Amino acid sequence: MQADFEGRVAIVTGAARGLGRAAAQRLYERGASVAVNVRDIERAEEVAESLGERAFAVPGDVAAAGKPEEIAHRTLERFGRIDILVNNAAMAETTRFPELTANEWREAIEVNLTAPFLLMKAVLPAMQAQQYGRVVNVSSSAGRMVSTLGGAHYTASKTGLLGLTRAAAKELGKFGITVNAVCPGMIDTELTRESASLELLERLAAGFPIPRLGLPLEVADLICFAASEASGYITGAAFDINGGDLMM
Repeated sequence: MQADFEGRVAIVTGAARGLGRAAAQRLYERGASVAVNVRDIERAEEVAESLGERAFAVPGDVAAAGKPEEIAHRTLERFGRIDILVNNAAMAETTRFPELTANEWREAIEVNLTAPFLLMKAVLPAMQAQQYGRVVNVSSSAGRMVSTLGGAHYTASKTGLLGLTRAAAKELGKFGITVNAVCPGMIDTELTRESASLELLERLAAGFPIPRLGLPLEVADLICFAASEASGYITGAAFDINGGDLMM
């Protein structure tokens, strides 16, 4: 495994499992120090401990008032810099439109769109001071079209995240900061399996040009590319990883 992130510091939100856990693992394996965000303090510490001594728990609900600023502050206190932000934490509910409430709508927007915005704002001073930064927003194929399993609130929030990515990329490039998005399709995570039966998932995957579900580590490797120095002239982009389910 290459050590191209040696000396770099990354924050990964929603790192308890699935894509966030895989991204934290890959960044750590490739040399980064990783601030692990999970809502629950015990689980955050468990993930950090499982990664190793360069991992540090920064628990809390990213949508809670003041939490993005606290996550950035604690990471700076521990590591002295912030190079990479992976906005992965998300709420992916399946409520159908007729039953969707205003409160559910607002919660999805807060977690999936407002929290990434506030986290980007929180890490910006450190990245500006370094004249270097990589922001990777984990959107979804839902942000490109419409979610297969998630509700309208999920689709709308993930589409909004792509707009935020482009707007931030346009304004922050002059500070040496790139902002890109990764758009996973149907990935074999705990959340995916909680949202649909195995029979349905197999039936959906059979229709993809690459007829299987994606793997979390495949997405993590794409996140690492977007977070690397190799992607220094790419910003405002949305990287699709969906087995060919969506071709644009």
